[in-house]
Amino acid sequence: MFLPLLALFLQGLRATQPIYSSRYDPLTPRGGVAWLIAAVLGFARAPAFGPSARWFSYAAVCLVIYHLHFLLFGVVAFVGLTQNTADLSTAMGVGAFFNLFVVLGAICAIMVL
Repeated sequence: MFLPLLALFLQGLRATQPIYSSRYDPLTPRGGVAWLIAAVLGFARAPAFGPSARWFSYAAVCLVIYHLHFLLFGVVAFVGLTQNTADLSTAMGVGAFFNLFVVLGAICAIMVL
């Protein structure tokens, strides 16, 4: 599934931006800031509330790293596309571990229970 999609993008596939995209584009940076606030507050309250607050903070840190990874992937893909090379292996290497931090965050959230 991924390789045919990559082949379509390398051929110069163009698409129009969906109308609803402008509503949801600002949610990614807001989500990163919200998870950063959750991590800071969780670590600050962990001594008073016990290990469940600390595990929640670990989950929040994993999701902050996910948002930073999302940003890094966008920067690397943009730089790779602005150059004249058709090799996006660096961007694919960055994007290969996209869901790793979501899974780690989910494991930490399960530890809260």
